[in-house]
Amino acid sequence: MSIKEKVVQGALCQCQFGTTPDKLKVLTQQRYYINDLNGSEKLAATHKDIGSTFEKNTFGSCKKQNNKPCNAVVTEWSGYYEKEKYSPPDGYILVEDSKATCPIGGKDCIIIMKTGQIGEPSQKSIKNSDNELQSHVNPVIDMKNYSQEAYKSIF
Repeated sequence: MSIKEKVVQGALCQCQFGTTPDKLKVLTQQRYYINDLNGSEKLAATHKDIGSTFEKNTFGSCKKQNNKPCNAVVTEWSGYYEKEKYSPPDGYILVEDSKATCPIGGKDCIIIMKTGQIGEPSQKSIKNSDNELQSHVNPVIDMKNYSQEAYKSIF
């Protein structure tokens, strides 16, 4: 398996028959967080996240229903990573190319556009970063003269 991003709460999903995306909500567990400094927002999504598991539970109007409003329901996920399982809910982690099935749209009609992961800098990651690279990525911080007080004033 090539390296793939794991999917978290807030991932942007789209149905191929819908007109607007919706954000994934993790309803099956409250224990496992990914790439979340405070462990409060980015719950890990698994293949057990089925049913009405989106914030608005709609992808706009549905082409399969003559443009009637969509009522998003996931019956199953495919393409999840079977080597990483979270218990509870005994679910395998969803990855960026996982797809969901809807009873109206059919197999794999819902894709993940964005995984929901956004990097959050921590004191340790900034302290361990490459000075040369950091000067190009973040010219505001002079990593050669890095100090805890400078970090605190920025973040």
